[in-house]
Order: sequence, then structure tokens, then C-alpha cells
Amino acid sequence: MAAEPVNHGRRRFLTASTVVVGGVGGVFAAVPFLSAWLPSARAVAAGAPVSLDISKLAVGEQLVVAWRGAPVFVVRRSPEMLSVLSGETDRLKDPESANTAQQPAFAQNEYRSLKPDLLVLVGSCTHLGCSPKLHPKAQPEVWDDQWKGGYYCPCHNSRFDLAGRVYNQSPAPTNLVVPPYRFEGDARVIIGESEGAA
Repeated sequence: MAAEPVNHGRRRFLTASTVVVGGVGGVFAAVPFLSAWLPSARAVAAGAPVSLDISKLAVGEQLVVAWRGAPVFVVRRSPEMLSVLSGETDRLKDPESANTAQQPAFAQNEYRSLKPDLLVLVGSCTHLGCSPKLHPKAQPEVWDDQWKGGYYCPCHNSRFDLAGRVYNQSPAPTNLVVPPYRFEGDARVIIGESEGAA
């Protein structure tokens, strides 16, 4: 009996098909394994830390990320924005952040932050939970003709300065909450973990 000639084209096709099917099968097998490493929806809802890239955050801009079912604001403040904070103390309900439940110990300062230029706040008004809006420019506004920049809550007219401190004559009883957070280098903030946590 004579040996059949080898069909090299068919052999290449079968080899390539086997590699493709094996690769797709490997990906499908890896997905459940890799997804098991991610925190569950329950863990995220319970307050698992959230990582946010702030490398492209420009001065005067704000990023918003969800943590524990609430928005968290991250704002990069300019030197001009920081300079107005000390001049507003007589207009504020709690200028010294004496209510220690409103922020971690590291944020009980004039800037209410770890780094003066980066503000991290829970974006929920302490009056009835509406989300206040950032109005960073120091210019007269309808709600305040001496406005130096900050947050205005359109639901019931609560006002907060650029450190999240509540103004007098605002329905909100306390400052905006500063969540626990830490930085990973200059490009990333981890919300939900305090400085020193790993």
C-alpha cells in the first residue's frame, strides 16, 4: 500500500483551529477565576475602597465617583481658591471643623484635606441628602452676593465653602462629610481607606 500524501493546508487549518478554540476556552475558564478576585456588589455597597485616577484633574475641576451609594467629589483647588478660606470663618457655622464626626482627624484643618490643593467630600447635603453643585468662581451669585466659591444645594439653598464648611443661615446643620481616603502617589486617590492603611 502506498502512503497518502500529506495535505499541509489542511494540517495548518486544523492546527490553527485547535489553537483558537483552545484560546477561547482558556479565556472563558479564566473569567470566573479572575472575577472572583473582584469585590462583590455587596462588599462594594458596604464600603469597599474605590480607586480614582486624578492625574488629569485640572485646577478648578471636579471628579465624581460613587462610594457606599453616595457621590464623592474630588476637586483640585488653586492657590486663589485656598486663599479665600481663612476670610470666610465669621460666616460659617463650624469653621474649625469641631464636629469630629464630619471628617477624619487628618482633615480637621482649615483645608479639610490631606493635601491642601485636593479636596475630597461626600457629595450629599447634610440637610436632606440632595447633591450640592460646585460653583468654584468667586463672583456674586443669586444666593450670595459675596460668594467666594464653593457648593450650593439647589434643593433648599444650603451653601458650603470650598472646604465643604456650611455657611450660617443655611438649612444644612453641619459641614459636608470628608470620607476616609489616602493617596497612591500623585495620580490616584483611594476612597474608603485612611492614610496608613494598606
